[in-house]
Amino acid sequence: MSLPEPVKVLFVCLGNICRSPSAEGVFRHAVRESGLDAQVRIDSCGTGGWHIGKAPDNRAQAKALQRGIDLSALRARQLCPDDLVVHDYVLVMDRQNLADVMAVWAEHGGTRPQLFLDFDKSEHDEVPDPYYGGDDGFEKVLDLIESASGGLLQDIRRRLV
Repeated sequence: MSLPEPVKVLFVCLGNICRSPSAEGVFRHAVRESGLDAQVRIDSCGTGGWHIGKAPDNRAQAKALQRGIDLSALRARQLCPDDLVVHDYVLVMDRQNLADVMAVWAEHGGTRPQLFLDFDKSEHDEVPDPYYGGDDGFEKVLDLIESASGGLLQDIRRRLV
């Protein structure tokens, strides 16, 4: 008997150096802690190509590391149409990311993108971009991502049954 295909999750933000690599790292940690790492594949990308090949923002790395999550091996890449075909979840950080990815989806099809915080029960619906702010913005991003990761993990568990 062969194992089912892993569930593939893609996190998307603007440049793939703050929010989406943070989500990739946090969710990878949550999946590992839940024992589902053999059944879930996680990736991240940006809608823009300015930072291709760069490591996550130093502030994002530092704040994640304070929570035991190492982002240093991640490298930025840009969304491509095949991402919508390959991934089961395409989760964007804000409405502008959603509009950008929906434009690709409308032309190429595949998995319909949605806001990542749809999996959270809080009053927030977008993960704010912390790039131009202070360290507290990176803390808030991690808090929102951790909260939504629980809901996403529940959804994936239902899918795997």
